Amino acid sequence: MNDFDAPQVFFSDNFASDEQRDDQLKLQTYKKKFKEFIRQFHEGNFNYKYRDALKRNYNLGRYWVEINLEDLGAFDEPLAEKLYKQPTEYLPVFEEAARDVADELTAPRPLGEEKVEDIQILLSSDGNPTSLRGMKPDIVSKLIKIPGIIVSASGIRSKATKISIQCRSCRTIQSNIPIKPGLEGYALPRKCTTEQAGRPKCQLDPFFVMPDMCRCVDFQVLKLQELPDNIPQGEMPRHLQLYCDRYLCDRVVPGNRVLILGIYSIKKVSGAGGRRGGREKTLVGVRAPYIRVIGISVDGENTGRGTQPIITNEEEDMFKRLAADPLIYEKIAKSIAPSIFGAFDIKKAIACLLFGGSRKRMPDGLCRRGDINVLMLGDPGTAKSQLLKFVETVAPIGIYTSGKGSSAAGLTASVTRDPTSRNFVMEGGAMVLADGGVVCIDEFDKMKEDDRVAIHEAMEQQTISIAKAGITTTLNTRCSVLAAANSIFGRWDDIKGDDNIDFMPTILSRFDMIFIVKDEHEQSRDITLAKHVMNIHANAGQVTDQSTEGELPLAVLKKYIQYCRSRCGPRLSKEAGEKLQNRYVMMRAGTHEHEKDTEKRLSIPITVRQLEAIIRISESLAKMRLLPFATEVHVNEALRLFQVSTLDAAVSGSLAGAEGFTSEEDHEMLAQIEKQLKRRFAVGSQVSEQNIVNDFTRQKFPERAIFKVIHTMIRRGELQHRMQRKMLYRLM
Repeated sequence: MNDFDAPQVFFSDNFASDEQRDDQLKLQTYKKKFKEFIRQFHEGNFNYKYRDALKRNYNLGRYWVEINLEDLGAFDEPLAEKLYKQPTEYLPVFEEAARDVADELTAPRPLGEEKVEDIQILLSSDGNPTSLRGMKPDIVSKLIKIPGIIVSASGIRSKATKISIQCRSCRTIQSNIPIKPGLEGYALPRKCTTEQAGRPKCQLDPFFVMPDMCRCVDFQVLKLQELPDNIPQGEMPRHLQLYCDRYLCDRVVPGNRVLILGIYSIKKVSGAGGRRGGREKTLVGVRAPYIRVIGISVDGENTGRGTQPIITNEEEDMFKRLAADPLIYEKIAKSIAPSIFGAFDIKKAIACLLFGGSRKRMPDGLCRRGDINVLMLGDPGTAKSQLLKFVETVAPIGIYTSGKGSSAAGLTASVTRDPTSRNFVMEGGAMVLADGGVVCIDEFDKMKEDDRVAIHEAMEQQTISIAKAGITTTLNTRCSVLAAANSIFGRWDDIKGDDNIDFMPTILSRFDMIFIVKDEHEQSRDITLAKHVMNIHANAGQVTDQSTEGELPLAVLKKYIQYCRSRCGPRLSKEAGEKLQNRYVMMRAGTHEHEKDTEKRLSIPITVRQLEAIIRISESLAKMRLLPFATEVHVNEALRLFQVSTLDAAVSGSLAGAEGFTSEEDHEMLAQIEKQLKRRFAVGSQVSEQNIVNDFTRQKFPERAIFKVIHTMIRRGELQHRMQRKMLYRLM
């Protein structure tokens, strides 16, 4: 009786119970039904959807077919119900049926290809997905559909589907032992059951796996994170492990937003008790969930089946009416952070950032980005962070982060070691997870310089190249960057001019628009601003007619942005292109069409990047109206936005553009006077203006220009004066 539990009873169908035979017959019946579905299901005009797809894929060497669960339910509802409730039992039967039908459809095959390949069934469904937090234990071993973001992906490894084992002592081979799919393994028998006369029993644990006689498939482990929209405030995002095999491997990369259809499964976990005797302690009854993936739908690949909400026909009609409104541009600008007073040009720039230009792929394989990057630089208390928070809310995909608490790896991507498998895996950062959306980076000036350099490639080429720990790959970061920063002195100092900006030209040139946000001290403006703030606080939580006049509701604006980005990709018209070309040549030459464009020397040079920035802004303005081409009107507005942002920032604090001096020669003369004064006098020196005027008039400089330079340098604090005020005021 010592060996009563020894596995010495062999299984045979001849001695099977009636229940087992009934189960086999039932599965054979359902296999016939699955075959009928693949052969006979058709749509209008006798389009045999799955039969043709199976034959086409098999001939192309792609041994899989994608089945829609709604089509299966329309053909045979009980069959779809069985597949939904017991997928682990009926999915292998479905794959056997698909293999038999492929054998029929492709016969006769060429010599050497007589063997029929296994077919993988990929499922899709149009049903509503379940959130990661809404999953309950009663759905174990059932089909489930959940949305999320792929944050990391392991390498491709092999998993055995059938193995052969051999005894070390008696050399007995047991072959074709099936292995359960998923992350479950196989426990080798502890005893050999072979009995031979005249020889002792085999020792314990005699079996070893014969690798040459195993059948394996590729598999990959992914990590799914729930969507940011579903995370309650203050909660950590939840993660779930995904198991993909065969043709589902390498379908997605970190940063992809996906809809997963799979079997909710469980696996053994090691307890927290550590190791005992060199082995991990396993808690009985404790299991960790994971999903065995049967279908993946990636955002952008299948229209209407992504993680974004579906737009109804009524909403589409409303959006077309909005696009036809000639004032839609102003309405959108008013709708952006309506509780923030003023800053209308900044709001217009943010509207352009949210809609974006058109991404272009050239015939040589290079890409031109369509996303617009904006930098707000200036004084604290000017609502920069509030604008960033609003953009995170209204953007279809938005991620907010602070520069002080973000590292280069947190913004781009990192390579870490998986604690269970000890293999290196790649995890995407904020810019990878915001692919197709907006990254809002607050306190941009508090970032370390090395971390800012790390996002150079992500901002211009919109990719992140990884070469670490033997992993060499490229991830997509097709997102806009909205950054807010303070000047180097905390507040903007007009005296210091360009010294307020503590950024390298390499990062500045990657921003399409740079706004200097100053806290101006003006009584009438302060009164209006104070009234606005009082109204906001007094009417908090109340909906008033004044607050909604000319504005779009937040939900409508968010869906309209998503609709325009997915449906419209405008290009520059020929006339607008010619106008922009001429204007670019004038800007490069230093001359402009209008009197206000008087800047000669710019701290931010006008390059092709700035030209492409104006093109992107023009395309975004056309996209707001769902137009196929950007016209001269859009180019004019784009040039105006570029003028009030980047060009004004480039000349901030300098003498360029001084009132009354418009020509190129005037600017050179003012710069020459300023240079000689700085060479003659130290900063803070007391000077007599009359003596300086007498000296410079002997050099043929006009008195008005000399006094203009002196007055500007005194206002900056670079000189102090003991002067005849009457003469100064008379000449100024």
